[in-house]
Formats: sequence, C-alpha cells, structure tokens
Amino acid sequence: MKIVILGAGQVGSTLAEHLAAEHHDITVVDRREAAIGGLRERLDVRCVIGHASHPATLRRAGGEDADLIVAVTDSDETNMLACRIAQTLFHTPAKVARVRAEQYLSEGATLFAADALAVDLRISPEQLVTDSIRRLIEYPGSLQVLDFADGRVGLVDVRAYYGGPLVGRQLKELPERLPPGVEARVAAIYRRGKPIIPEGDTVIEAEDDVFFIADSRHIGDIMGELRRLQRPARRTLIAGGGNIGLRLAQALSGHVQVKLIERDRVRAEWLSAQLDHVVVLAGDAANEELLEEENIADCDVFCAVTNDDEANILSAMLAKRLGAHQTLSLINRMAYVDLVEGGAVDVAISPQQATVSALLAHVRRGDLVKVHTLRRGAAEAIEAVVHGDRSSSRIVGRRLDEIKLPPGTTIGAIVRGEEVLIAHHDTVVESEDHLILFVIDKKRARDVEKLFQVGIGFV
Repeated sequence: MKIVILGAGQVGSTLAEHLAAEHHDITVVDRREAAIGGLRERLDVRCVIGHASHPATLRRAGGEDADLIVAVTDSDETNMLACRIAQTLFHTPAKVARVRAEQYLSEGATLFAADALAVDLRISPEQLVTDSIRRLIEYPGSLQVLDFADGRVGLVDVRAYYGGPLVGRQLKELPERLPPGVEARVAAIYRRGKPIIPEGDTVIEAEDDVFFIADSRHIGDIMGELRRLQRPARRTLIAGGGNIGLRLAQALSGHVQVKLIERDRVRAEWLSAQLDHVVVLAGDAANEELLEEENIADCDVFCAVTNDDEANILSAMLAKRLGAHQTLSLINRMAYVDLVEGGAVDVAISPQQATVSALLAHVRRGDLVKVHTLRRGAAEAIEAVVHGDRSSSRIVGRRLDEIKLPPGTTIGAIVRGEEVLIAHHDTVVESEDHLILFVIDKKRARDVEKLFQVGIGFV
C-alpha cells in the first residue's frame, strides 16, 4: 500500500517505523529538516520537506496515487485541510486525521461527514489514552485491557502473583474453578519476556504475564483466579492538567474521588472552573510534601500524564515509594518503557502504540474491525469478520481444529450476533462471525489476513 504520512513528530515517526517494517511504500512530509533527516537515516522511507496541506507538497509526496493519507501534524486545522485537499484534488481512497480539540470532536457527526471535511477516520491520541487508563482503573491489577465487538469481549493482560488460586496449576483446571456460565480462553503467556503457546497442561507460574479473552462481564471473576483481587479504585490522583489530564478527570469524576495536580497556577484555576467534583491543586506532583499532604498512601491509582516523560516517571516512582497502590505513567519514548514498567511504575502507557493500533485496521487487507499492537509492537490482537461459505473461505463452515492457523496464532472468542462464544476445538465458524485472534509474532499478521480474504477454489 502507498501511504503518505503528514507530520514527522512522535506519532508520525512511530507510524512510519511500524508501517515501513510491514513493507508498505511510505512517504513522510514535514516542514522541519531535522525531523525529516532523522527519519531518513533510520528508515527506508521517502521524505519530503514542505507544508503538509499545500497542494504542491502533496503532489511531490505522491498524493496523486496514494492509497492512504495520514495527517498527524501538531495542527488539527492542517490535518483536516490536508484531507479535504487530498479528496478534492486526488480522490484519495482513505484519509486519516489526528484531531485533538474537543471543540471539533464534539461536532464530529456533522464536521466529519462524507460530504464535509472528507476525513474517513479521525484519531485522537488523547482520547485513546484516556480510554486506556479508564479501563485499567476499572480492572485494578491489569496491565492492559482491550475491548472488541463494541465492548462485548475483553482481552486482558494480568500478571499472575504468588497466592493466585490458579498459580502452579494446569490451564485445563481453569474451567472447573470458574463460576457456572463463566468461560475464558488463555490466548498467550509471556514468561520472562518469552511467549508460550498455552496448552491444557501448561502450568501458570508466578510473575507470568497472562493474556486471556472473555466476555467483558466475566473479566473480574477470571482475574481473581490469577492474582489476589485488589479492591476497586476509589481514590485517584492525576498529575498533569493538559488535554489528557482534563479528559481523564472528566471521565472519572462521579465514579471515583479525583484530585488533579497542575504545575501552572493559571491553568489550575481554569481547570478548577471546568471540573465539577474534582479537587484541583496548583503544585509540583514530584513534591514529596505535597503528596504526603494529599494522603498519597491512601491513593488507589496515581496517574502521571504530563507532557514530560521524565517528570511522569519520577513522580510515579515517588508516589509508589510513598504508598500509592498502583502507578500509571504516560511515556512517549519507547526506550523508557521497558526500563521502568513493572518496577516502580506499574503500567507505562504509550500514545504512539495506541495510535498505531487505531490505524492498522485501515491498512490491512481483509475485513478487519480492530487491530491492537501488544508487547511493544511484537504481537497483535485482531478482530476480523469472516465472509463467504465453505467453498469460498478457508474458515467458514470449519471446526476450529480444522483451520490451519499461522504458527503462534490462537482464536480466543467468536462473536455471533449478540452472543459471545469462547473458542473450543469443535466450534464451527459461520459466515459473518467476528473472530478475536491473538498473534504472538506480528510478522504472521499478513498470513492471518489471507485467511479472511474470500476467493474461489480454496477447496
């Protein structure tokens, strides 16, 4: 696929790196020579210097025959205008824009209609991060929570701890330990960073990262078998009152007690006027005295979401040392994530990975509804729709144990209408089913896509 990425910032660079690794034809546009030069040295991509929404720049970037334009500059207006120009001049098949301002998003149904701004998909990294943190708070102790099929199915990454009922036992014992009517499928286990394909006789060990798929209503029951259940979050402290901090406070207020710390006093006063039922404090979240005054030891979740990675890491480390039960830190630099996650910082959240996930379903072939990148981009979780019949599809009309899946790929659940079916070897796939798959090696994702392409003569 020929893809033009407008903007070589952190999001644009991460997208270019990820998509170039999948052998797409990538062109990156940016006004800054320094940003373009760095990409040119690291990646096999074409680079163009110029203003992203200028027609001449888009032509030099190959916009006339591009399959997809992804506008992720730091200007909402530039991103939306570039998509509109690409549609008007080149009839570009697919156009994606990063839009951050709530004023635009709140009018999305009208502004982003097909005959208006010509934006096929709008991405808001801030909203993606907010949703991710909200799900983590909803399920205390989880490392990652992803939803599929309009929220009916959840994929959860949870670390098994000493004392968990299933730790030291075989996976085949899981069904008998769950309440009647509750089912789950363990999609993958990571032990000391290495993936394990789960079998019935696989024994879960303490400190394993366990990915399981289940009906969203049953996630809490299953987590209780893998680790000591934590009490529901009641007190949350947010460090940083930017776009993410504001949205997170709005999403959580009314459900849990929320306090927000903002360094800039003017911004703090403005936030206080905007947020009901939220205590806004002007100060430094890395100030030990301030945290102790706010009873950090009684805090269930500390979220550091400023625009400074180092400040987020340090404040989260301090909060953890002072007694915060769980710490979450927003980290843009991927090199930092592996250094801190699982230590003083319980969960590191990457806006770039969330943005890549939101885009991938529009890049891949086959009818893919969602694609989530996992394990720093090494693995993927996919929701795909199957079409056709037994003669035109490799999947439809076959039992799961008859389907030749790529190595390291598991089918965890099937959504059929409103029904959620946990995958078993004798489950038969029907046309229009939504399949939730876990792919340990993303290099196999192309092979997975081919399974969902309908053709003639597969039998």
